Amino acid sequence: MASTAHPSFPQRPYSSTLHGKLPDRPANAFGGSSHPAGRDAARADRERAQRENKEPEVLPITDDQKEEINEAFSLFDLDKDHRIDYHEFKVALKALGFDLPKSEILSLLTQHGVPPLPSTTTPPPAALPSQAATRQQIALANANNPNSNEPVPPGRLTLTLPSFQAIAAKLISERDPRDEIMRAFALFDVDEKGMIVLDDLRRVARELGEGLEDEELVAMIEEFDLEGKGGVGREEFLGICMS
Repeated sequence: MASTAHPSFPQRPYSSTLHGKLPDRPANAFGGSSHPAGRDAARADRERAQRENKEPEVLPITDDQKEEINEAFSLFDLDKDHRIDYHEFKVALKALGFDLPKSEILSLLTQHGVPPLPSTTTPPPAALPSQAATRQQIALANANNPNSNEPVPPGRLTLTLPSFQAIAAKLISERDPRDEIMRAFALFDVDEKGMIVLDDLRRVARELGEGLEDEELVAMIEEFDLEGKGGVGREEFLGICMS
């Protein structure tokens, strides 16, 4: 922990749901709607309807982390339809520090995703849609889709903001604090020298609008540079943040 004699390091401001029965399908020689594929589709519809009707649980995180999650969703909702698809979801998580494999992304979409909105739907101009409005949009999308009784492939499912918040909050809460600290270290050590030197502190102080003199920045480094190498290494930085 930084001593009271010197200022501390600058910190980074850091489904389908149908409100009625499924359309009748003609019976065929193999049993019509009793076919396993039909049962799977109906089950998938019920599960997505339950997800739409239930507000996802968001684990406790800091206000800064909540803001970071919301910013990531807004930034990568490229078509501004208040949904993110597979590709937008992947890069939004990567921006938060989570580079998940394709299989895990698809698994999360299968658990939390909802069918995409129809291409003719115009997103609301201002506030994000409520859960009720979202359910209505999904019901309309399925009503206009003759194949709505078939499950949507995971890669075509989308996420609403509440679902993205729940997923990101869970990932953040499960992250090793050391990983978060090393992410912060990388924001200082942008050229990957392995330590934070005076030029790094100058740059970060300037970006954060901190009016710190060189004497103050040098004092910070000298206080925590236990080996006298002219900078603060990873382990020293970790010790500062964990103490």
